[in-house]
Amino acid sequence: MSAAVALRAAIFAALANDAALAAVLGGAKIHDEPPRTLDFPFVTLGEAEMRDAATMTEGGEETTLTLHVHSRQGGHREAHAVVGAVMEALIDAPLPLAGHHLANLRVATADVRRGEDGRTYHGRIRLRAVTEPA
Repeated sequence: MSAAVALRAAIFAALANDAALAAVLGGAKIHDEPPRTLDFPFVTLGEAEMRDAATMTEGGEETTLTLHVHSRQGGHREAHAVVGAVMEALIDAPLPLAGHHLANLRVATADVRRGEDGRTYHGRIRLRAVTEPA
């Protein structure tokens, strides 16, 4: 299994099992892709970008993963609350990766914007992870 796939699985599990995040979302509404029936708010795992991070002596990979927050509660407050809860759930979280070791995980950027429809708020959290072979 690639490091990026293992990382996505570990992040998905950590978010799906976080009680504080579930309280803000009104349930464990974490999805790998947007659900067919939209039950706002929810979080989706988005695009990933992988780069070689090997050194002269050790293998490694850098993955940038984007998480998306979707809210429609009439204002930005809920979207900000969910973004904050996602970041809290992942800070210092023990993320076991199948076949890999997580050397570093940090939030690279996070933002909240009003969607084009004028009523949906979209939060983006970009994570940067460095992994090594186990």
